[in-house]
Amino acid sequence: MRQLFYIVAAALLSTCSSPPDLLEKILATGELKVVTRNSPTAYVMGPNGPAGPEYDLVQAFADDLGVRLLVKPVDSVSEILPSLLAGHTDMAAAGLSVTESRREFLNFGHPYQTVDMHLIYRLGTGKPRSMEDVVGRQIEVVAESSHVDVIETLKQVYPGIEYSENADAEVADLLEKVASGELDMTVADSTEFNIQRHFYPDLRVALDLELDDRLAWGFPKDYGDSLLARADEFLIKIERSGLLARIQDRYYGHTEKFDYVGTRNFIRHYESRLPRFRGMFEQAGAEWGVDWRLLAAIGYQESHWRTQAISPTGVRGIMMLTLDTAEYLNIDDRLDPRNSIFGGAQYFARQTERVADTVPEPDRTWMALAAYNVGFNHLKSAQQITEWQGGNPNRWIDVSESLPLLSQRKWYSRVPTGYARGWEPVLYVNNIRQYYNILKWLTDNEEIEEAEVVAEN
Repeated sequence: MRQLFYIVAAALLSTCSSPPDLLEKILATGELKVVTRNSPTAYVMGPNGPAGPEYDLVQAFADDLGVRLLVKPVDSVSEILPSLLAGHTDMAAAGLSVTESRREFLNFGHPYQTVDMHLIYRLGTGKPRSMEDVVGRQIEVVAESSHVDVIETLKQVYPGIEYSENADAEVADLLEKVASGELDMTVADSTEFNIQRHFYPDLRVALDLELDDRLAWGFPKDYGDSLLARADEFLIKIERSGLLARIQDRYYGHTEKFDYVGTRNFIRHYESRLPRFRGMFEQAGAEWGVDWRLLAAIGYQESHWRTQAISPTGVRGIMMLTLDTAEYLNIDDRLDPRNSIFGGAQYFARQTERVADTVPEPDRTWMALAAYNVGFNHLKSAQQITEWQGGNPNRWIDVSESLPLLSQRKWYSRVPTGYARGWEPVLYVNNIRQYYNILKWLTDNEEIEEAEVVAEN
């Protein structure tokens, strides 16, 4: 399959004669055409429009060029090179690893991220301790991916390794097959695995196949280096400005730390506890303009959806409202689930309103969550410290580094609100982001299953 592809690619290249300068063409037409992948690590179409780390990066690049972005999402890695070589798109922003086989047809720009390449197995099936333990087990990888190149290299040392390529699947699909027992093992980049393991808590890393694998944008060779050079300038600029770090934090910041037991319990409680309160979360979300799944994630972080939850400090109920907050919201019984959920929704909406309009989403939501936990005035203090340190008080990634400083005398003595356990709201926000993403995944799957049932009938 790979040999046939490269023959076709070479044929496509041979049809091109004296192509125009790519950057000049883009500036003249006012359009930048980009091929990417339908994947949480690249591009997704969400309820609020397109999103994803690659999309955010390339949209910022198009804005920098002053042109309109046209995105062509594909479902398979194997579709990316043909799209470029046929001239349908100008560049690839798809989380591509820099490999020698791809260098035959593409020029790669400045690496903007590194990932580790993992061999993934399911807990309970026997963890391979070395590549010798992999021999005889069923491995499936995404066709035309860098994972194929790595496995092929390993086969030279361990010829007994057998694997198959799947041209119709993405890494997320293969991880699901491993989790269900349909497949023994697959290969996944650390970014993809860190996202998907929240949905499949029995998945584990067996071995690291490659560390610090470089990701870069790809450009067709026969159109000159003008677009590549301009892209490199842009990427270096946003590294220095912090935009690159903010985009990566937006999509990966909550995935770095993971609790397998906690995630398994969360999914179990989703089935056993949430149904009793789901309607209340949905109604409260509609009333206060908040995604009900975010409210449910707050409720789980606060109480694990237990109506009688009471902390040593006196906060209580599903949303763990303080006595002062309950009085502010005119709530008499904090243990009543409806009172607690609607009160929590109102209080969160209030914190969101208090966050400055200059703070964009999703940073606005993360800061409102931090205020819900530690108090809005402490959040303001952390923003002040962020400014003193030369950071941007409108960026969650900067403020999250300042919040823990509220527990250090040299800093809390300089702000009017004084001491706070500032590391807690950072952990709080990260946990809720994880729960929220799992809830979105679970509910989206429900909608797909319901649609399939309707179609069958």
